[in-house]
Amino acid sequence: MDFATLNALDYDDFVNIFGNVVEKCPIITAAVWSKRPFAGLADLEAAIHEFIDALPESGKEGILRCHPDLAGRELQSGTLTQESREEQARAGLDALNSAEVSRMTRLNLDYKARFGFPFVICARMNDKATILRQLSERVQNERQVERARGIEEVKRICHLRLQGLVLTDVPNKL
Repeated sequence: MDFATLNALDYDDFVNIFGNVVEKCPIITAAVWSKRPFAGLADLEAAIHEFIDALPESGKEGILRCHPDLAGRELQSGTLTQESREEQARAGLDALNSAEVSRMTRLNLDYKARFGFPFVICARMNDKATILRQLSERVQNERQVERARGIEEVKRICHLRLQGLVLTDVPNKL
C-alpha cells in the first residue's frame, strides 16, 4: 500500500487494517490515525512508538498482557490472532515435542508469576531454541528491565507487521 492511499484511509479502515500491528491493541492505531499524513513507514512507526513510550508503566504492562503465551493454550486451541499464529509457526512453536511443550509451559508460568505479564519476544526473528533459552534467562531479570525489554520486543513485532502491510515487496525482516 502506498502512503497516499494509507493517508487517505478513513478512521474505520485505518483501524481495521492496522489495528493489530500491536497485538490486540487497536486503540494505539486509533490514536495515531489523527497524526496523518505520514511521510512513510518510519513516520508511522515513530507515531506508534511515541504513543507507547508516553504511556505510564501500567499502560506498557497492559500492552504486554495483550500478548499470548508462546506455544500456549491459544496456539493449541487455534484462537491466536492470525499474525501471532503465523509468527509462532515460523519460529517452530507449533511443532514442539512433548518435552518442549512441558518446558515452555513451566517457563511461561514462572515468568507470568514473577512479572504479572507474559513473556514477549519477536518470534519471527528467533527459532524455538533461542526462544526457550531467552525465556529461561529473562525470567531472572528485574521487573523494570523485563518490562522495558518486552516493550522493545513489541516494537520489533510492530515493525515487521507494518512492513508486511505497507511494503509488500520487501522481505519482513529488520
